[in-house]
Amino acid sequence: MLDPEVKPSPAREIAHRGKGCLAVVLALAVLVFGGYFVWDRTSTFLSGIGEVPDYPGPGKAAVTITIPEDSSLDGIGSVLLEDDVVKSSKAWDAAVRAEPRATSIQSGRYLMKTQMKAVDALNLLINPGESRVRAQFTVPEGLRLSAQVTALAKATKIKKSAYEKALDDPSSLGLPSYAKNRPEGFLFPDTYELTADATATSTLRQMVSQYKNVTDDIGLEAEAKKLGRSPYEVLIVASIIEREVNQNQYRAKVAQVLYNRLDAGMKLGLDSTVIYAENLKTNTTTPEDQASKSPYNTYRYQGLPPGPISAPGKAALEAAANPEQGDWLFFVTVNFKTGETKFASNEADFEKIRAEFQQYCRDNPGTCDS
Repeated sequence: MLDPEVKPSPAREIAHRGKGCLAVVLALAVLVFGGYFVWDRTSTFLSGIGEVPDYPGPGKAAVTITIPEDSSLDGIGSVLLEDDVVKSSKAWDAAVRAEPRATSIQSGRYLMKTQMKAVDALNLLINPGESRVRAQFTVPEGLRLSAQVTALAKATKIKKSAYEKALDDPSSLGLPSYAKNRPEGFLFPDTYELTADATATSTLRQMVSQYKNVTDDIGLEAEAKKLGRSPYEVLIVASIIEREVNQNQYRAKVAQVLYNRLDAGMKLGLDSTVIYAENLKTNTTTPEDQASKSPYNTYRYQGLPPGPISAPGKAALEAAANPEQGDWLFFVTVNFKTGETKFASNEADFEKIRAEFQQYCRDNPGTCDS
């Protein structure tokens, strides 16, 4: 036991006080850190309560939205949420509360995007402009450019002269560089949404844009390079395939026949190109037709015609870009009703399938010449 009369040394007293100060500092640190932790968690929780889940925009994939008649703003929000246009009903409600014109939204069809910022989606519906769909129109596969224009004028109620004027300025259509301002074959056949503010130029641009989307999907330019062809040559082959056969199972074989004949230095000898050249309304051609001096006459001139003879669909484009390997040099559609097509690798076998076709024509009068 320490003698009460003996005072601690100064050094020992300083050490004792130092330990006490350290304890106080540690206690304060615990309190400060603990307080900050609680504050951080609490503020995060509170801010989370007020946060409105919303997409940053501007949007991703194109989507067509239908607003039914007599829809409430809540109902419209539900449609947008279901199609992933807006992220949450809270974001939509917040946008609606801040916009007095929200009640002016009309029923109908609208071209929008998925994952839009709610306020942007609302503004588009209030001021739709070219996003308001007036109607749908379909342009079928295999039409030449002039026939496409006629079909467009009828389906869209935009004057034929307006389309012709737009085509006179092909640089405004967004054509691929390899088109060299030649629109034939680049107006992709499909079903489209016609917007309220659509013009002839905007409609044609929409079709060219779809051509680009489809050919990008199938990698047409890369596949053309593998084949040792230009993208434009592959498009020409696709346009021929579209006119020559109507069954998918034969398209890639026909593509190979065309490439084989080109590589062998043979004339293609195709009725479809003569029909295009002379604007005929038949399925076959006569010797007189085949004497045409048009550069599209593949009975007279070797190689591909100078341009597409139709607007091919996706199946024909895929076939032209990915021919089925084989040594065929001839093909004949032996039955126009079923589309059955047969192939041959030599003249003798070709004569057999041609005789089969001629018999079909005799058995079905009027089928082969109209």
